[in-house]
Amino acid sequence: MFTRIDHVGVAVEEIEPALELYRDRLRLRVAHREVVADQGVEAVLLDVGENHVELLAPLDSGTPVGKFLAKRGPGLHHVAYLVDDVDATLAALREAGMPLIDEHARVGIRRSRVAFLHPRGMGGVLTEIVQPAADVAP
Repeated sequence: MFTRIDHVGVAVEEIEPALELYRDRLRLRVAHREVVADQGVEAVLLDVGENHVELLAPLDSGTPVGKFLAKRGPGLHHVAYLVDDVDATLAALREAGMPLIDEHARVGIRRSRVAFLHPRGMGGVLTEIVQPAADVAP
């Protein structure tokens, strides 16, 4: 079902100070940066081998990441797993009785197709499943 960990999402108050840590001090290469308006975040993917760290800064305090930061502060937000077919994976998870946040995939960073699983079914961890866009390497 899951082929590998794609990325870990880290909630941050602001992107630039986080980049000073991850890009400048830890020397991780920025792979992609974009504003994902429908999710209310600015997201930056940094390469770690074949995986990524995704920095997520809220566009305002009322977004899911903004609410997360207000409640829990900066830190680990979610774990994302790579899948070959997000629709088939959602169907299998639904059939297995897993609590889903998203009933259908939506467009994520780099035009990937993504969906989220509820933390209550994943041992308290918000979980994302990711199917990369056909023209974007995983």
